[in-house]
Amino acid sequence: MKVYIPDDSAAVSMGANRVAAAFATQPGIQVVRTSSRGAFFLEPLVEVDTPTGRAAYPNVTPASVPGLLRKKPTPISRIPFLAKQTRYTFANAGVTEPLSVEQYGFAALARAREMTPQQILDEVKKANLRGRGGAAFPAGVKWQTTADAPGQPKYIVANADEGDAGTYSDRMILEGDPYRLIEGMRIAGLAVGARQGFIYLRSEYPAALKKIRAAIARATEFGILGQDIFDLQVVVGAGAYICGEETALLESIEGKRGMVRFKPPFPAVEGLWGKPTVINNVITFATIPDIILRGAAWHASLGTATSKGTMPLQLAGQIRYAGLVEVPFGVTLEDVIYDFGGGLPRGCRFKAVQVGGPLGSIFPKNLLNTPICFDAFARAGGILGHGGIVVYDDQTDLVALARHLMEFTAAESCGKCTPCRIGSTRAKEILEAILDGDGTDADIALLNELGDTMKLGSLCALGGLAPMPVLTAMQYFGKEFRRRT
Repeated sequence: MKVYIPDDSAAVSMGANRVAAAFATQPGIQVVRTSSRGAFFLEPLVEVDTPTGRAAYPNVTPASVPGLLRKKPTPISRIPFLAKQTRYTFANAGVTEPLSVEQYGFAALARAREMTPQQILDEVKKANLRGRGGAAFPAGVKWQTTADAPGQPKYIVANADEGDAGTYSDRMILEGDPYRLIEGMRIAGLAVGARQGFIYLRSEYPAALKKIRAAIARATEFGILGQDIFDLQVVVGAGAYICGEETALLESIEGKRGMVRFKPPFPAVEGLWGKPTVINNVITFATIPDIILRGAAWHASLGTATSKGTMPLQLAGQIRYAGLVEVPFGVTLEDVIYDFGGGLPRGCRFKAVQVGGPLGSIFPKNLLNTPICFDAFARAGGILGHGGIVVYDDQTDLVALARHLMEFTAAESCGKCTPCRIGSTRAKEILEAILDGDGTDADIALLNELGDTMKLGSLCALGGLAPMPVLTAMQYFGKEFRRRT
């Protein structure tokens, strides 16, 4: 009998390896290591095959293993958190063995090989795929620009420097479905004429590093990758948040200090070593195989008028059901937090939510009706970013949170431009004074002025978005700031 146990980092942290070891001692049991489905509140989640499909035992411990299989499992289709999702990019999560080349198949790559480069580009453009890394720039336009740009060689770069607090979708792809990323990058190479790719991986992901390197080695053995086909290398970052910005990332790959470049020229024209370069994040590339297999019209049929397809959202903070939720664009923030996340734990009351990582705006309850949509979030004064959603309860001190986030920005600024380098440090000092009860009304006015300067004058999104948590916290929770002045 096969027993499926995830080896995802989150599941392992909850004891999945110990559960697997306990099952390995049971007679007649074959342990198959899969990945997590993203329902972290159920981990370790042990699954078995049934006549009607997979069924699961949640929160398994080594002590419960001996008699576990005599109990009736719950069908995956009856777990609301999973059943209500619309999974395409994460369809293999928790289902397949991450390193099985045969199981994965590379069907989209086979289809892409039958297409001309321009046909691939046209399909991605018609799909209206927008980058899932934060900027939401149309991927097809970026790819076409690189394809048309003069100069060789051309490069494909995956930004796997997933540094936003509360995000883990890139890690889940890298650990649980690495061939999907490889296939998306390989297809991008066919489209723009690139035969060299790089995955820039954050140093805090050792398990993902091990898995993606193993996947590259196996894909090379099977002729999917190779120096004469498409050479793919992993570059491990040095722990700098700024290297999530595409030009600082390129500097780091080239062996330089991670600092932002002036734009233009944009990387699509002059990127890695001055050559045309496609840079997308992991989820963007992981979306490509389904677009090639199912067609642009299928992708464009999902979502809103301007945000097409599905979005993996990552729930964290004061929420009952933490984990990854893949849904079409258009569902509201409230739907995600309460229908999927189950709302806040008993005894906790909702106060605020931050979407888009440490640079994301802090929204109050009356903005929970905001649709999951790049443009809807922009109209509301926020960013969807990488889809990280962190929920805060009524015990959260938003002045302290704002100071913490600005301290993070000040520490992570590359220092190249004055608005970010000086502005973030000065804003942190003002917030510290307010937090200590030594602030004044003039300090609050100065914070707003600093925020405007950083938004308008910074070279990149780190400085431009850094004041957003502070500004929105003061806008919606101004009493907390004023009562300390």
